[in-house]
Amino acid sequence: MLAETNFWAAHLSAGVGAGMAIIGVGIGMGRIAASANEGIARQPEAAGDIRGASLIFAAMLEGATLFAVVVALLLQTKGAA
Repeated sequence: MLAETNFWAAHLSAGVGAGMAIIGVGIGMGRIAASANEGIARQPEAAGDIRGASLIFAAMLEGATLFAVVVALLLQTKGAA
């Protein structure tokens, strides 16, 4: 009975953890895009620099999200064993 409970708890927590990571990256990407658009609207001559910086930040955020999802899935397999 306990092993079955651990199995379902591991799957549920992995799903919740991955979902929270995806929600967090969605909010973060939206804030990056909003700030970049606002900055470009204020200073159109700096559009290239702002666009480059926002792409770098988005890539870093995407990497952190991938790491969080992989950790959640690894915890799922460890808890299911």
